[in-house]
Amino acid sequence: MKHLTLILVIILGCTGIGLSQKYGYVNTNYILEQVPEYAEAQEEINTISKEWQEEISLRKITIEEKTEAFKAEEILLPEETKKSKLAELDLLKKQVRALQKQRFGVEGDLFKKREELIQPIQEKIFKAIKSIAKDGNYSFVFDKANSSNILYAESKYDISNRVLKKMGYSSSK
Repeated sequence: MKHLTLILVIILGCTGIGLSQKYGYVNTNYILEQVPEYAEAQEEINTISKEWQEEISLRKITIEEKTEAFKAEEILLPEETKKSKLAELDLLKKQVRALQKQRFGVEGDLFKKREELIQPIQEKIFKAIKSIAKDGNYSFVFDKANSSNILYAESKYDISNRVLKKMGYSSSK
């Protein structure tokens, strides 16, 4: 879709239709670096992630210890007890995998927490971009940060600092 949009822009620009259109770009990575709430959100996400990873690591260590203990006494145990202990170990392993999925999976707790903390900041950025684009009659505003389609951009078309100002932040540029 990005490629189609870029091709359309080039075609319109070459045929003269796009001559009256204004273009601009932002660097959302740069903007996010200037927003203190983003750094705070990232720090909170990193802290939570580390806590959850430690919780999972402790459970894995417990499983390893129980596995080693089982191996040490396996020869002496009756067959029924062996089966019971193996079933217990399998259950613990499944629980750890389920916890990993719950915490770090595609729709897991970390994803939800990131969305909860970061999405409002992204919405604020988008509103500022949209407002500047409407006020300045921009036909297109591209994101230089995540677009491999923008190979070069003249800095005079960078409206990132205007977006920051609109959001109430000062820039470091």
